[in-house]
Amino acid sequence: MKSQCEIPVSKVQRASKFIKTGAKIGGNYIKHYSKKLVDPETTREELDQDNAEDIYDSLSELKGSALKVAQMLAMDKNMLPTAYQNKFALAQYSAPPLSYPLVVKTFRTYLSDSPENIFDSFTKSAVNAASIGQVHKATIGNKTYAVKVQYPGVANSISSDLKLVKPIAQRLFNLSKVDLDYYLSEVEQKLLEETDYALEVERSQSIANQCSQINNVYFAQYYPELSAERIITMDWLEGVHLDKFLQTNPSQEVKNTIGQALWDFYHHQVHNLKMVHADPHPGNFLMNTDGRLGIIDFGCVKEIPDKFYNNYFKLIHSTMLDQDELMSIFYKLNFLYPDDNKKEIDFYVPLFKETMNLLGQPFHTDHFDFGNDIYFEEIYKVGERLSKMEELRKSKHPRGAKDGIYINRTYFGLYQLLNMLKAKVDTSSFTPLKKAS
Repeated sequence: MKSQCEIPVSKVQRASKFIKTGAKIGGNYIKHYSKKLVDPETTREELDQDNAEDIYDSLSELKGSALKVAQMLAMDKNMLPTAYQNKFALAQYSAPPLSYPLVVKTFRTYLSDSPENIFDSFTKSAVNAASIGQVHKATIGNKTYAVKVQYPGVANSISSDLKLVKPIAQRLFNLSKVDLDYYLSEVEQKLLEETDYALEVERSQSIANQCSQINNVYFAQYYPELSAERIITMDWLEGVHLDKFLQTNPSQEVKNTIGQALWDFYHHQVHNLKMVHADPHPGNFLMNTDGRLGIIDFGCVKEIPDKFYNNYFKLIHSTMLDQDELMSIFYKLNFLYPDDNKKEIDFYVPLFKETMNLLGQPFHTDHFDFGNDIYFEEIYKVGERLSKMEELRKSKHPRGAKDGIYINRTYFGLYQLLNMLKAKVDTSSFTPLKKAS
């Protein structure tokens, strides 16, 4: 893949890129409707493909928060047509990499030396490139490291980028302004944390230590002395990403073992640590044919407040809440508001009961088959129905607590990983802390 020699960093440069992208999208719509005049049977597929190509090309050049939002949207199959999902998913670990001279410049700025002087060997080409940074492979003696280098200007452009990406997202994905503002305010806070590499090292070491006893899960060791404000050095972990792992045709037993490790890892965090690795896309996991699961990249970690946890998981776990308790939780989680009228309450209560019951199905049984495509088809149908509801788009309030944005995203991401594995999981125990053999 061709490397990128520079990244637009000023507000003017980045705004200009967004404006050009918006113009291309406008041109794609004109082309689409012109074709439709000639052939009324013309579908949106070509339009979606053209828009996906143009948007991804621009965002991948800009890097940073705009590309991260694309990656996040690609995980939500309810929100995006397939063309966008497929293209934006490249942001997970296959974005165009930064050229080596810019990597050297980052090293000299933050570690006062070039990588070839710090390490015995250092790959000039990135082995993985995502939205916030890219990874190089390095060695010192017999020790092999993964070195993550943050793209220049990412941290300083988050707020302005999100303002620029908002109208594009609102037009393409038919989101209400209220929901989009609410969503992006939470995203902005988490993205600022993701660019804080000192915080990431601290959280990585803490969570890895507290999850070290979970069966079949392994983590990298981090090296603060070889890390800096925009550079993280950690152990190189062996394993392959999910797509390549599935190409090896692993047995169902191995897929179940990895699925169980994913489930146990996430629920130990959620229920015992009250903080969770909130970026469950395939690029953050390494899988092995012996059933072991490597966890990488703790840049996005969601801390779970007790008030939210107590209400959210009471709603998720139980199918037996009485009406008064159910209504109380709906108000506490901002599904309902004190100024909602009877018509709004009558509309939202059955809608959110259905949605939360669907999300909670794996918790209502001791074992769950995530290979059950009927379950996921039901999820996607409900999501598609929600996306078309005028009542939600015109709501005077965003529906759902802000803390739920990343928790819901985490669960849908986890469920999708388990579905791709076709894993059958024991869901009855959240923290089976057995020492790996």
